[in-house]
Amino acid sequence: MRIGVSSCLIGNKVRYDGMNANDKFIANILSKYFELIPYCPETTIWGSPREAIRLVEDEQGVVKVVTSNKEAKVVTDELKDISSQTAQEAGEDELCGFILKSASPTCGLERVKVYKPLNAPSEKKGVGLFAAELKKRYPYLPMEEEGRLNDPWLRENFLMQTFAYGDLQKFLKSNPTFNDLVVFHTSYKYLIYAKAESAYKTLGNIVANHDKKSLELVLKNYKEEFLKAINLKGSVKKTYNVLLHIYGYFKRDITPDEKEHVLSTLEEYKQKIIPLIAVMKIINLYAKRFDVQYLKAQKFLNPYPKELALRSDVRAYK
Repeated sequence: MRIGVSSCLIGNKVRYDGMNANDKFIANILSKYFELIPYCPETTIWGSPREAIRLVEDEQGVVKVVTSNKEAKVVTDELKDISSQTAQEAGEDELCGFILKSASPTCGLERVKVYKPLNAPSEKKGVGLFAAELKKRYPYLPMEEEGRLNDPWLRENFLMQTFAYGDLQKFLKSNPTFNDLVVFHTSYKYLIYAKAESAYKTLGNIVANHDKKSLELVLKNYKEEFLKAINLKGSVKKTYNVLLHIYGYFKRDITPDEKEHVLSTLEEYKQKIIPLIAVMKIINLYAKRFDVQYLKAQKFLNPYPKELALRSDVRAYK
């Protein structure tokens, strides 16, 4: 699977000052699981080092891209053109996610500084031109800034979404049948439930295909709704409810003491005393012990490589 990244984040010296902004989590950890595809629209047209740029709002409220030197030059059109071209190339690279450089007038997803032409305070209300182009063209592509990935909740949600996005890409390339779609949809039941039960029902109606639509149209509709669903963020409450559903598959097969242990563990997760991984180890144990094939096929139990340890932090769910 491929993830797009702002080139500076993986150690490439492409910033305006000829330096990089190497991010160890991206460069050292995510590189083990994804092919990282670098992008830097600014370097493509201006090289590195170069004049720094900033977003400036004029007296009419129009935001422009301006060089930061004394002889300030408006370069909005150049950056818009290269951002559009680079975003088009990104679409051809079949990415399953994108990590962008925060605060950048090109790559920042939000809260980029916007300056006034006179001596007035800047406001963190802008969006980088390349980031805006990506969001416009690929509204459901998982996107985050490197700084926000330090938040365990945002990190878990982003990578869950990215792996699911890649899984869907692979599925759609396999020339699936209607039966294949049922199997795929079923495997994502509890992962989608942990986002929104209504989303799973919407997807279920598409799969049921009561209107006898063509497979091509059904897959198109399913793709859009699936990507909307995985874009939602999970919560402790929703996840707890899913865990109770899963518990129902084996509660009749375990002893009273084991039931008490499972339920107390679920409650400790709900109270944010223990991380989700502690619960999942128990769930996986019973799924294997009683050979519950339905559960063993659920992506919710193993949505990404366990080595990423995304469920090992109590802060990964809110």
